[in-house]
Amino acid sequence: MIDPVILLAFVPAALALNVTPGPDMMLCLAQGMRSGRASAWAASAGVSAGAFVHVTVAGLGLGAVVAAYPWAFSAIRWIGVAYLLYLAVQALRSNQIKAGGQGMRPFKAFRAGFFTNLSNVKVIYFVLAFIPQFVVPEAGPVFVQFLVFGSMIALGGFVINGMVGAYAGTFGAKLIGSSKTLGYITSGIYAALAARLAVME
Repeated sequence: MIDPVILLAFVPAALALNVTPGPDMMLCLAQGMRSGRASAWAASAGVSAGAFVHVTVAGLGLGAVVAAYPWAFSAIRWIGVAYLLYLAVQALRSNQIKAGGQGMRPFKAFRAGFFTNLSNVKVIYFVLAFIPQFVVPEAGPVFVQFLVFGSMIALGGFVINGMVGAYAGTFGAKLIGSSKTLGYITSGIYAALAARLAVME
C-alpha cells in the first residue's frame, strides 16, 4: 500500500507537471480548435493512453533495455515527425470545413494523441526519472506502484489537456467561422510539434 504522505507529495508534483504547456497540450489545443470538444477530449484520452504505455514499459524494467538501442528511439521519433507532418497537411487540405462542421472524428483524434505521445521518447526518460522517487520497495510490488503513480499522471493529464482543448473548441468555433485561418493555425501547431520532435536530442 502506498503511504498517504507520499501521495501528498506526489499529487502536487504531478499536477504541476500536467499544467506545464507541452506538445501534448498543444496537440489537444489544435484538435479542439479544429474539430471541437469531442475530438479534444478524445485526443487527450489518446495522449493519456500513450503515457500509460510508457509507464508500463518503464515499470516492467524495459526502459533500460530499450535505451541500449538508440536506433530504436530514433526510428520512433522520426515516425512521430512524419505523422505530425501528415496531420499538418491534412489540416491544410480540410480548410473547407466550417466552424461547427465536422472536423477530425474522435477516433482519429484519439489515434493522433496516442501516437504523438508514444513517439515522444523523452516521456519514458521522464517516467524513469520521476516516478522512482516516490516508489518504496517495502510498500509492495514496484510494478504495481509504477502503474498507480502512472495512472495518476495520465488521469491528471487527461483532465487538464481535455479542458484546454474543449475551451479551444468553443473559442475556435466562435472566432473563425468559415475562414481558412483556423486550418492554418492548426497546421502550424502540428508543423511546430514535428519540428520540435525532429531537432530533439
